Amino acid sequence: MTLLIAVQMDPIESIDIKGDSTFALMLEAQKRGHKLFYYTPNTLSCYNNNIIAEGHYLTSVQDEEGNHYQESKKSRVTLSDFDVVLLRQDPPFDMNYITSTHLLERIHPQTLVINDPAHVRNAPEKLFILDFPDLMPPTLITRNMEEVKAFRKEYNDIIIKPLYGNGGAGVFRLTREDSNINSLIEMFHEMYREPFIVQQYLPDVRKGDKRIILVDGEIAGAVNRVPAKNETRSNMHVGGRPESVNLTDRDVEICERLKPELKKRGLIFTGIDVIGDVMTEINVTSPTGIREIAHFGGNDIASMIWDVIESKRTPDKT
Repeated sequence: MTLLIAVQMDPIESIDIKGDSTFALMLEAQKRGHKLFYYTPNTLSCYNNNIIAEGHYLTSVQDEEGNHYQESKKSRVTLSDFDVVLLRQDPPFDMNYITSTHLLERIHPQTLVINDPAHVRNAPEKLFILDFPDLMPPTLITRNMEEVKAFRKEYNDIIIKPLYGNGGAGVFRLTREDSNINSLIEMFHEMYREPFIVQQYLPDVRKGDKRIILVDGEIAGAVNRVPAKNETRSNMHVGGRPESVNLTDRDVEICERLKPELKKRGLIFTGIDVIGDVMTEINVTSPTGIREIAHFGGNDIASMIWDVIESKRTPDKT
């Protein structure tokens, strides 16, 4: 089976291939003989009800920093002519991102979009977890200053972060004694129109924040991300240290609870974040971590994802 694959992603020239899950998926697709086309979301158009993108066919991708791709001249393509579209650009999960899901929804599932664009739109990482209240830490979603103060009074030590952010950007810790709460919330009001998320600080984060990857609802692997000294955030974008990790019974329990919902929503590639015994996020937009898992001798998750994608192609598209 040879598939024609379009990849909607951030600019390919600027990615860090050492830790980029999209690049790992592209390498595996090339290995299997699939044909790759790359474009950025700003080139999407709807013309006479056809979804159009401008980008480049990739003549080669290779695991070589500074020389990781070769491309053909720019092309204008109709995405319904493709077998698969990988929806892989990073958040922010803003109206531009939401609009792209509406456009891609018009070609799915005849062209298989991974992850399902309607369910990506309806499952923002920090809101999807609200479906599983017993698996998450105490959480508040609000723009109300007094609600935040009351939450801190109850839990003493809290984390405030943008509702639709990513990569650890804009994450703040406020202890009971911190006097910056008013100015911080004022800043959030100025920067974001939407509510923000407040959670109880979890001391277990010093032991690490597990990223567990699920493929079509099944556990595929995990990596622990340990925050740097004097840093609250464990994201590798901000200095978190990846390390190998074993899953606990609680981790498996959380994944089993999620499995039916992930499969029902067509969320084939998902990454969840677990600190201690609770889940803090369900990542469905552009999950990362598969290269780090492979580095520590874990599963070849890119191959597992392509196995699932190939199995889901309908006869009229293969």
